[in-house]
Amino acid sequence: MKLHLLRALAFGALARLLVTPVQSAENLPLPAERFDVNGSPAFLMAAPNPGVGKPWVWYAPTLNNLPKQEHAWYFQRLLDQGISVAGINLGEVRGSPASTEKFTGFYDEMVRRGYSPKPVLLGQSRGGLMMLTWAMRHPDKMTAFAGIYPVCNLSSWPMKNSKGLVLKDYGMSEAEMTGSLTKFNPIDNLQGLLANKIPLFLVHGNADTLVPYEENGALLKERYEAGGGTVSVKIIDGEGHKVSPSFFECQELLDFIEKQLK
Repeated sequence: MKLHLLRALAFGALARLLVTPVQSAENLPLPAERFDVNGSPAFLMAAPNPGVGKPWVWYAPTLNNLPKQEHAWYFQRLLDQGISVAGINLGEVRGSPASTEKFTGFYDEMVRRGYSPKPVLLGQSRGGLMMLTWAMRHPDKMTAFAGIYPVCNLSSWPMKNSKGLVLKDYGMSEAEMTGSLTKFNPIDNLQGLLANKIPLFLVHGNADTLVPYEENGALLKERYEAGGGTVSVKIIDGEGHKVSPSFFECQELLDFIEKQLK
């Protein structure tokens, strides 16, 4: 009888956690643990010799094809410095309060596993929007933000190029979304990040036509610095929105992350 009771309790605890092994992100650049959080696949590249407090980088977007081999340069060097890397695949979300709270479930799971409650958020392209919308709602739960040509402005690339996905994520009509942009847009909601003195680093090409720097990183930098915040930017002259060593082997970005987590 006692054995049955113990088994029932163990099963109940597991069900409450909703964390089970899964297969996801098939082309991960380095070996990783794969697991599931509340129905969404996640990965964890655990540093073999973690630093004090088990620091980690939260990468986005995590999708079926991301991250991939091009990210290995960053990830291996972070792991070598005792910094783990993790992410969760929620699909093509655009930063609504509902999808943001699903990201919070992943954050809570990482903290439950003993990882630092203050990761560095690393957002690439639309992953920048995913991370910044989470950051603006949870600025006390992070150390810094780093972006690789990140989307920072809802009215830029998302509303111009993937409006349907934005409206689906937010559950709004176009008119409702347009009227509510300042409520949801990261560049209009920087107060929490400023109050927590969160440093930012961006690497962006000045020939990027998909996610124009002027509408995204430049606007974020202008407003953040006007509020007294710190933003470092590396502009890659003549390069656009692409996979290249300029963006995926950026020593300055790597140095920024390591400095924040040491």
